Amino acid sequence: MKDALAIHRWLLAHQVHHEIVRLPRAMTSADELPELLSASPATCVAVTVFEVTTRIGREPVAVVASVGSPPQPGPIGGVLGARRVRPASAFTVNSATDYAAGLVCPLLLPEELPVLVDERLAGSAEFVYTPTGERRTALLIRADHLLTLVSGKTIDLVQSRSRREPATFPLAG
Repeated sequence: MKDALAIHRWLLAHQVHHEIVRLPRAMTSADELPELLSASPATCVAVTVFEVTTRIGREPVAVVASVGSPPQPGPIGGVLGARRVRPASAFTVNSATDYAAGLVCPLLLPEELPVLVDERLAGSAEFVYTPTGERRTALLIRADHLLTLVSGKTIDLVQSRSRREPATFPLAG
């Protein structure tokens, strides 16, 4: 599993300014970052992994978005033209990302894993927090630096929501 040290070394090698932040207590999910750091949910970034079913088969897809605006399966299905989209199991998340489920960092994801990035994160010089794969640390980095390093397709999740057809892309429970 990847951890804060691997991320720190990789960022140093790429000469990217960042900070590994020690959390006051352990977290189980990126959703806890705003509370633990007294930060706005809009400045906390999480990776949600979905299992997407298309005509070809099933595959995991990672979506990078703020904790304050988490991605929903419907819009993701609309963007990908998928038959079914549902949250991936912890086993699938661990296998597909090499991070602990709930603590996936948008950096160092495998090249074969499709990654979608919510465009609302783009273009901001604001600092954001993201998990490091460890329960007691977070990464503090500028949003524009983070997104420059994430290899993924930027999508508009807001516009996609308005075009969603519930019968075609049911929400998984």
